Amino acid sequence: MGGRIAYYRSVMRPKLTQEQLAAAANVSLGTIRKIERGERGLSESTLEAVAEALGIDPIRLRAYREPAQTRVHEALPALSAAIATYDLPEDGPVRPAHELRAAVSEAARRRLGAQYTRIARRLPDLLAELARAYHAAPAEERAELAGLLVRAYRSADAVAYKFGAHDLSARLIELMRWAVPEADDPVLSAAVAYVRTETFFAARGHAVGLRALELALDATPATTPAGTASRGALPMRAAVVAGRARDASAAAMPLDEARTLADRAPEDIYCGTAFGPDSVRIHEVSVAVSLGGDHIGRALAVASEWKPPHDLPAERRSGFYIELGRAQLWSGLADDAFESLKVARRPSTPVSTRGCVRTLPPLRRLKRADSESLSNFAEWCAAT
Repeated sequence: MGGRIAYYRSVMRPKLTQEQLAAAANVSLGTIRKIERGERGLSESTLEAVAEALGIDPIRLRAYREPAQTRVHEALPALSAAIATYDLPEDGPVRPAHELRAAVSEAARRRLGAQYTRIARRLPDLLAELARAYHAAPAEERAELAGLLVRAYRSADAVAYKFGAHDLSARLIELMRWAVPEADDPVLSAAVAYVRTETFFAARGHAVGLRALELALDATPATTPAGTASRGALPMRAAVVAGRARDASAAAMPLDEARTLADRAPEDIYCGTAFGPDSVRIHEVSVAVSLGGDHIGRALAVASEWKPPHDLPAERRSGFYIELGRAQLWSGLADDAFESLKVARRPSTPVSTRGCVRTLPPLRRLKRADSESLSNFAEWCAAT
């Protein structure tokens, strides 16, 4: 475990010293040194604190660990039970509003950091508590609580969708759509429309997905920075839908609109969605790879001039390098593709590992000379 901590500390951007890690985890420098040398173990609370300081899921540090897939799937029944009683929650405690806001924000931060096992373990209780708070609140307080429910459902949906529980994901999206009118927030409504496209991805309903995004665009004002960003995220998503439908002409216009709006919105997290010039570039690469053929050259051209900065959400960065790896592989650049997969591995997200698993078989056929390294990498993907 100490070796794993030292490894993750050394690959951080920027790298962390032992002293910086100790300060961030609120433990002594001597403790960190002993842990990394293997001279002492970690309590569960120290493990959580160190993982938090490193920005990774604690599962990455455990010496004997089940795959993240197993841990998340074990937690899904509790998540299903929590949303089954959204309108009839069981009695229980309810924290003050400011604590609920902090808990929902923490769940969103973990979603953006791809810490899915933590979300899966902690969200069921939070969803039940939010439902209790919402149904017990006076009318004038329900709007805020409805908004908190939407944001918490979104974090739960990220777990369900990323781990293939598409029926559960669809149910969570419907609950978002149930709660968002009460919140009376057009920006939050746009975020729900953005997430809803997952349903159409899973069902391959690309034409319907594009129509749903067009309707959301008409209802999203761009009068504030958050509104501009939320409106910009919708055509960015529409371009991805069109790309998956292999419709280059339908993808071009929304990408142009997203670029225009990104020039007015600095890269940031708006209502739970990363948007800005960097996010649009990542989506441009994804669309080009989905279109395939002559469009692959566009993905390689973007990547030759630009790389995602390290302060982007882990999942965004990982997705970029997976898509770049696919483009490089299809262009016969096997060594470059393998390097991209290794960069994608660093955020350690479920998206990156599934992408690696899909890309490894053809990569192995092209890189027979480096079969041992590829085999080791494949074992890591399977364990993750």
